[in-house]
Amino acid sequence: MPPTVAPGSVTGRVHSWDLSTGVDGPGTRFVLFTSGCPLRCLYCANPDTWHMRDGREATVDEVMAEIDKYKGFLTTAGGGVTLTGGEPLLQPAFTAAVLRRCKEAGLHTALDTSGFLGAHATDTLLADTDLVLLDIKSFDVPTYRKLTGGTLAPTLNFATRLDGLGKRVWIRYVLVPGWTDDEEAVDGLAGFLSGLACVERVDILPFHKLGAAKYDALDIPFPLRDAPVPDRTLVDRVRGQFRERGLMAH
Repeated sequence: MPPTVAPGSVTGRVHSWDLSTGVDGPGTRFVLFTSGCPLRCLYCANPDTWHMRDGREATVDEVMAEIDKYKGFLTTAGGGVTLTGGEPLLQPAFTAAVLRRCKEAGLHTALDTSGFLGAHATDTLLADTDLVLLDIKSFDVPTYRKLTGGTLAPTLNFATRLDGLGKRVWIRYVLVPGWTDDEEAVDGLAGFLSGLACVERVDILPFHKLGAAKYDALDIPFPLRDAPVPDRTLVDRVRGQFRERGLMAH
């Protein structure tokens, strides 16, 4: 039999970590950015997290030692730990181990994922996840393919599975004029989400170009450099479409 690996010595590829408030789950969060992502979203603000090789290797013990420095503050601030990326489910064993240790430490946990690799998330991993931040890129199949290079079905299947497990879910929807603002597609997504009891809110995230400098530094083209950002009228219209379906949209 293979030797048993101590949970704390499980390693993963980590890009960075940071503290944030209000955008990565409730309260103040310790946000762990894992490296590697199977999608190539045209609007991605973090192209420096695409490749596993670009991250540094870290053990779960090392990650938890960093988190422990902020544990009292995170708890007092009503926050916790969020795993994001990249795509955390590209490293399911590492992600599961970090989530388990966070729960053992009494910390609230959140998983930020596209759901494209939802099948990699075991029920045990999800049991240690208090909140799933599910990024649904588009509800139109051809647009999803052009926008991400992936397929939509795995994400919708994952959303349905989360509903069956009774997980708390916040939906993230990046609004890009000319890509994700189609009224019919937005209404289709709103209709789908309204049928899931697990969805607590929908966050409409206006497309921005804050990651453009990263593309320049990496010497790769930013596909949406010339795309317009959404104006207030468009943001309000899309939020309204979700609200019309009884969803809490921000």
